[in-house]
Amino acid sequence: MALSMILGMAGFTPDKIETQATITLEQKDGGFAVTSSHLDVKASVPGADEAAFQDAAAKAKAGCPISELLNATITMDAKLV
Repeated sequence: MALSMILGMAGFTPDKIETQATITLEQKDGGFAVTSSHLDVKASVPGADEAAFQDAAAKAKAGCPISELLNATITMDAKLV
């Protein structure tokens, strides 16, 4: 949702954004915790070039409230298709 919003603020309307998350769950402090998440993002955004898309994706990742909530390492591969 954040990526769509940031793209919209930059004047782009995505046709499609697909995201797959791979989560790492580890035993920690007598329980379990999500320690990392890797996001594979593919988007179709008419009119956006690679630089504009990567900028929007980086801003969305940096401001992600879920990563702050989880206190986990978040990595991302974002591809404009």
